[in-house]
Amino acid sequence: GKAERGPTAIEAIQKHKSAYLMAVGGAAYLVSKAIKTAKVVGFEDLGMEAIYEFDVVDMPVTVAVDAGGTSAHVTGPAEWSKRIASGEFKGIALETA
Repeated sequence: GKAERGPTAIEAIQKHKSAYLMAVGGAAYLVSKAIKTAKVVGFEDLGMEAIYEFDVVDMPVTVAVDAGGTSAHVTGPAEWSKRIASGEFKGIALETA
């Protein structure tokens, strides 16, 4: 994925029991090497925007939205806000520019 998904996309992911994946910037090469086979399963006329089925091994990605509709873009900031507010990181010095 390239960005977080809005409510409509998340509802579609949940409805179709799918998942939306994300990778850190610059990981495209590693992600591509993890794809062992690819098969177009829909909208072939759209080329690269078609729907593909991939066989992957050790793909370096994180689930951004799971089949239940839980988004890491929502849960992640909520969790880190809670942890920062708790004082858990008070002993860690921050570098300033």
